[in-house]
Amino acid sequence: MFVIAYDIGTTGVKTCLFELGETLRLLSGEYEGYGLYILPDGGAEQDAGEWWEAMKKSTRRLIEKTGVDPKKIEGISFCSQMQGFVPVDDEGNALRRPMSYMDQRAGKEFAECQTHGITVSGVNVFMLLKSLIRTRAASTSVKDPLWKYKWVQKNEPEIFKRIHKWLDVKEYLICRCTGRFVMTRDSAYSTFLYDSRPGKGCWSRELCDMYGVEYSHLPELIECTDVADPLSEKAAVDLGLAPGTPVYGGGGDATLIGIGAGCTEVGQTHIYSGTSGWVGTVIDKQEVDIVSMIAGIVGAQEGKYNYFAEMETAGKCFEWVKEHLVLDEIGIYLKKINVAESEETIYESLYDYMTDTIAAIPPGAGGVIFTPWLHGNRCPFEDPKAAGMFFNIKLDTGKTEMLRAVLEGICYHLRWMLECEDKKVKTADTLRFVGGGALSRVTCQILADVTGRTVETVASTKDVGAVGAAMLVAVGSGHIKDLSAAGALIKAEGRYEPNADNEALYDRNYEVFKNLYAANKKNFAALN
Repeated sequence: MFVIAYDIGTTGVKTCLFELGETLRLLSGEYEGYGLYILPDGGAEQDAGEWWEAMKKSTRRLIEKTGVDPKKIEGISFCSQMQGFVPVDDEGNALRRPMSYMDQRAGKEFAECQTHGITVSGVNVFMLLKSLIRTRAASTSVKDPLWKYKWVQKNEPEIFKRIHKWLDVKEYLICRCTGRFVMTRDSAYSTFLYDSRPGKGCWSRELCDMYGVEYSHLPELIECTDVADPLSEKAAVDLGLAPGTPVYGGGGDATLIGIGAGCTEVGQTHIYSGTSGWVGTVIDKQEVDIVSMIAGIVGAQEGKYNYFAEMETAGKCFEWVKEHLVLDEIGIYLKKINVAESEETIYESLYDYMTDTIAAIPPGAGGVIFTPWLHGNRCPFEDPKAAGMFFNIKLDTGKTEMLRAVLEGICYHLRWMLECEDKKVKTADTLRFVGGGALSRVTCQILADVTGRTVETVASTKDVGAVGAAMLVAVGSGHIKDLSAAGALIKAEGRYEPNADNEALYDRNYEVFKNLYAANKKNFAALN
């Protein structure tokens, strides 16, 4: 059977075609980008029309390239960015540009609603307890979709009056495909309005009342492995697919990337480094660390949860380095040539050249330390005003040391989150490392050295979210028994052992790294 999986990222969609037989095989993929609009007031928005156009273009190219008969595609699924806010009318039209998970403009709404009286982690203690009882978590970040909803309610009342349903990113696209308003349970949980207690598994009217959310705005709940509905005639024409193709619920990236990494059993830990980054460990009962902003989130597997710690910018930091340290200059050269475009180069991409350059720099980056908080931070501290810095630059510091410091800084932060998880659960001694960051052998080795743990990589590491989405179709269609069996199909391809010679150096630098936030919290607040 053939399956199409859409990996809906922050800046583009990767549309993947899989063949499902005795194994799951990625046949081909097509990428199409779209905009991310950063606003001066802390807003971060996207365009719903651009999402759909990107799906249309990439799907049609994929079908043309592979020659697969659309009638033989037996399922469509999604892996998507989460915690967006897409208000739609009763026909499924987006009423405004969707607000991204990165949007942080709702500080006033957050403060007015829940920072009064006695607080813990910035939340009124009575509201906190009510939320913890029902969800084993609480909304402690201004970037949570709940506050985007409240921001529109207060600042755009004419739009708010027209809201029929509150959808997340993939839920909007499912609606576009089928006309049905649904939300999978993992997406519902990320709203902090979902009662996850055993025997419940439903929207909480009590939490809606507490936060002032209209219960009627919440869509019908389905499982990630459920068929939402068949593909409509209109959507089929747009995408170049067959009408009636089953459209599955799919899952969020935080749900499916771990599954695509092969981490489906309790105690297994994966680390993701893409635009953002996180540490996730499979647990069998919900845990929460309200101080470190870590929660056991609902996923695609019944009775299992993902103990999830997130950083806002991981690979995005390396992209920033490429744009502002590697490509930037002040116009003093007569001619510049991108090393990846030169006829004399052996490199397929500028990133390959950058990582090879970093490999030549000794561990510790000459004492330079980078903080990867380029768009604030979530865990282990919530602070939208935190920012990046290069610390300890000297006369003999060059760009190459700064490049290595960025990768090391990302890995220091991942270690910090890993150690915070260890306070409540047992994380794995062997880590599955996935995402674009795992393509670099240099980064893999730095992560092993910084964490002191064995690091494993898998095939199709940039497409593990799409792999997880395709597995949902395999399970939902009955082709595979369950997601545990699906996860067992994912085997390690690379393995990196920590170098003991670098342990003392990285331990020292890591302690300095952790101190930098506390030492500069007031400075960040003053400047930002």
